[in-house]
Amino acid sequence: MDLIPSFSVDHTAIVPGIFTSRVDTVENGTLTTYDVRLTHPNREPAVDVAAMHTLEHIVATYLRNDPDWKDEVIYWGPMGCLTGFYLILKGSRPPREIFDLILRAFRSVEQAESVPGASPKNCGHYLMHNLGMAKWYAARFADYLAANADRPETFEYPRTERLVTEDGQHFYDS
Repeated sequence: MDLIPSFSVDHTAIVPGIFTSRVDTVENGTLTTYDVRLTHPNREPAVDVAAMHTLEHIVATYLRNDPDWKDEVIYWGPMGCLTGFYLILKGSRPPREIFDLILRAFRSVEQAESVPGASPKNCGHYLMHNLGMAKWYAARFADYLAANADRPETFEYPRTERLVTEDGQHFYDS
């Protein structure tokens, strides 16, 4: 069975940043899935679950209300490994073109005084939020992005090399 594209990324070498995870052609155009990676996988603890949930609410609300981008946003949600988020947008742009949007979205978390949609009627687990920790993660990530905007590794995935034997077995470098 073939690995899905996100599993072909070398998670021992990836750094926080914004990456193109996949580009899909659909009936009415193109959809691009971006990997918005907040932490170094397997080297840092996963993002706190309640903070991740809060970041999901605040950033999703920001993205879906940004006047220049709201019609392009399809999805914003957390990765299962809790090291970042997936953003799906209409069209196909390099990650650098959404840098300002992501930076503004995370800076907006720092200014939040409440969590949008954090009520029993609007959220499936409305008590599982941590605005203080979300602000800390948002500031940390935004500061990292701003300081590393000129580094290619902030926008380009490290790829795992695959050796394929004559009989079709796949091996990965270490």
